[in-house]
Amino acid sequence: MSEAELPESPDAPDAPDASEASDAPAERARRLADLDALRARGVDPYPVRFDRTSTLAELRTAHGDLEAGVETDVEVKVAGRVMLLRRQGKLTFATIKDQDGSVQLFVSRAVLGEEQHAAFDELDLGDWIGVEGTVMATRKGELSVKVSGFQLLAKALRPLPDKWHGLSDVDTRFRQRYVDLIVNDDARRVFAVRFAAVAAIRRYLGDHAFVEVETPVLEHELGGATARPFHTHHNALDLDLFLRIALELHLKRLVVGGFERVFEIGRVFRNEGIDTSHNPEFTMLEAYQAFADYHDMMALTEALVVAAARAANGTTVLEIRGETFDLAEPWPRHTMVDLIREHVGVEINPTMDVAAARAVLDGLGLTYKDTWGAGRCTHEVYDELVEHKLVRPTFVLDHPRETSPLARVHRDDPTLVERFEVVANGHELANAYSELNDPIDQRERFELEAAARAAGDAEAGTIDEDYLRALEHGLPPTGGLGIGIDRLTMLLAGVTTIREVILFPTLRPES
Repeated sequence: MSEAELPESPDAPDAPDASEASDAPAERARRLADLDALRARGVDPYPVRFDRTSTLAELRTAHGDLEAGVETDVEVKVAGRVMLLRRQGKLTFATIKDQDGSVQLFVSRAVLGEEQHAAFDELDLGDWIGVEGTVMATRKGELSVKVSGFQLLAKALRPLPDKWHGLSDVDTRFRQRYVDLIVNDDARRVFAVRFAAVAAIRRYLGDHAFVEVETPVLEHELGGATARPFHTHHNALDLDLFLRIALELHLKRLVVGGFERVFEIGRVFRNEGIDTSHNPEFTMLEAYQAFADYHDMMALTEALVVAAARAANGTTVLEIRGETFDLAEPWPRHTMVDLIREHVGVEINPTMDVAAARAVLDGLGLTYKDTWGAGRCTHEVYDELVEHKLVRPTFVLDHPRETSPLARVHRDDPTLVERFEVVANGHELANAYSELNDPIDQRERFELEAAARAAGDAEAGTIDEDYLRALEHGLPPTGGLGIGIDRLTMLLAGVTTIREVILFPTLRPES
């Protein structure tokens, strides 16, 4: 075909294809019949492999500047899922899509022959195909592959959602994530952000002498966080176990063992409610650095988030609730007590008499338990009335000792610990300490946790005797950090629910 004869890409509005039929059971039945017909003709609808010469993104990189109306003799073999089909008599236009890109296919009966062209026209949206042909551009400049041969790689038996209504039901989007990723470009964008952010965090830590490790998911004792656990049973050992609620205690054992900088990115499990910022299983980064304190962890937190933002978005500037922030600028640092004073207008702190602290809660309409001291009351005011107001990423410093069983006592105030949380867009993003390395103090804290658990607090921890034994071998001064990967992704991707950033969030079974 000469340059003058090259067709234009079809520019009429896309119309529903037959394979976009609303009657999904009937459509599936038709496709099953087509599958039988293919096999009867000796066509394998699920072949073992296809050797492509480039991805579609690579094809665009190499030939994206091809001038309109030019046909080359460059031969390629590419593969993808059929997303559009436009049959126009002796010509068929199709669009295929792979992981990183899409390209138009120009299919001519004159090139393929009548039988193969008819076979191509029998394809359905959603089918995977491999094609070979030459690179060209239509008169309107659309990069295309002029198909000289094709192979069905996987027959799709279920139709894709039509392009107007898409996959509109939110529950279906999360339940059938595989379909969501096929038809929803924004879902693919969100997970591209997540993958790039995690890769950048790994690179940064590796470049700064941290070693990535793996620690047990099944644990004998609860620790590392305050949360209700999942229980399971090991049949061979006849042993009740917990799914881990944090990564902390095993990582600090490794610091005792001489690994001075360690980190893990792993799943943790908390048997708690589901809402826009909580999922029962989620991903945590935890990192521990010997000879450091929580000030060092603040610097590390900023550096990791900045690296993740640059890798994921190409910029450190974010818009949150209509306000623009640059993550590369130093983040505000405020004590919990100061933030309560600023946002609530009351004075409460862990040094107060318990009755006075409870009176503050009474005046604010907040409830409390008889076991709470002034520190726990202070934390409650912050949790209920302050945290959700913090939009810009902010370090919230110096938490009550009463609510921080694994953090070192503050060097200037024994009622506080050297701990911070990072809050952004009203949600906790990170949590870090100067780690408690005094085994006597740690035992006392564990015993208080165990007493609270015995009194009915299902979120309190237990006494981990092996961890105490490890501490007695000596944990050097250590800074520890935890960052919620899911919430970090929410922040960087600009989405408002955690289910958007978890590939397969926890859902009730289908009815």
